[in-house]
This record gives sequence, C-alpha cells and structure tokens, in this order.
Amino acid sequence: MSVSQVPVAADLAATDDIGWAVRLLAATPTHEHRDPELLRRWARAADAFGSALAPVAWEARIVERDGGLELGLLARYTSRPPTVELYTDTIDLAERVVDARGWRDWYPPGSVRAAALAHEAVHVHLHHGPAKAALKRALGHSALRLGRLRVPGHVAGAEEVAAHAYARTVCGLGRSPLLLTAALAAETEARSGSGSGSGSGNGSNPPPARDARREN
Repeated sequence: MSVSQVPVAADLAATDDIGWAVRLLAATPTHEHRDPELLRRWARAADAFGSALAPVAWEARIVERDGGLELGLLARYTSRPPTVELYTDTIDLAERVVDARGWRDWYPPGSVRAAALAHEAVHVHLHHGPAKAALKRALGHSALRLGRLRVPGHVAGAEEVAAHAYARTVCGLGRSPLLLTAALAAETEARSGSGSGSGSGNGSNPPPARDARREN
C-alpha cells in the first residue's frame, strides 16, 4: 500500500473518494492523455467493484518493521513465502496525521493497520483468482473488438482503486484510504522540503509501481 500514489493538494478532504480515484488513474502511466470523463467512469466502476467484494479470507504471515517512510509504503505483500510487511513508522505517522487533521471519525484508532492489511489481501485475491477478470468486465474497457467478439482490457490503476474501496468498506471507514495516503504524501513531502523527518519527497506525482513490488 503506497503512501504516494496521487497528486496532493492543500484542501485534501474537499476532494471526494471518486475524485481521488480519478487523480490516481490520471497519475498512472498510459493514462496521461485519457479523457477525464473516461477516467471518472473507470474510477466509479472500480470503486463500486471493490466496495461490493465479499470479505476476503487469506493466510499470510505478518512482519512489522520500520523503513516505510523511506520507501513510501504502509504495507507490502511478497509471495515467497506469502508475507505482508507492515511498516510501523508509516502507520504511526498516519495515525498522527489523522489526529492532526481531525479525521478520527473517519479513521478510528487501529483502522490504518487494518486497512493496510485489507488492501493487500484484496490485491492477492485479484491477482490469483477469477475476480481479476470480473474487474475487467466491470470496467467495460475493450482491448480488442472483432465483430461481436470483445476482449476485456486491462486498466492500469483500477485494481488499486478497487483495493482502496474494499478496505474502506470492510474496515468501516468514513473515507477511502486514498485520502489518507494523499495526506501522508503531503506530510512526507513537507518534511523532505523542510529537511526534517525521512519523507520520500516525491509525493506530488509519482508512478504507482505496486505490481513490481508485490510479487517477488
């Protein structure tokens, strides 16, 4: 779960969850010149898909460690053996950001950790099961059309939007974790700019690279 996935803005909460999902898609390589309305349609479809997913049961060991602020990560899944790395320094900062911004009603105590685990769980679910094809169908993007034949296409970033929507739903959050990741990106960028803390300093518009990090 990356903490620097979307462009940041000063009044973060003024942008709704779909708006942050659109920003995530727009910042994803291959979407630079997409019609904003198309991105919004994809964002709504991915958000609805993730929200409607049944709770995902999975087994993986959990390892807690520091170093997430330097990497720009809350959590990371690796498959050999199945492991979720939770970055306690980033989670602790996220909890402080929630309090500082007055967002505790949206993100109850402990929900950042729970959302990070749920987020990674649904990524594994989408990567290994039939749900990945179902998400493609829900998005309605065609990679190829031959007469009546239509091959559903991949939409980069849509799985990330779905994972955030799933985490919001199963953890009972008032807002998507996307809002919190944007706030963390703004916080780490400010820390980097002032020379304090250990932020990544690239939260304004970095490319999501989750798939390359997850399966290793």
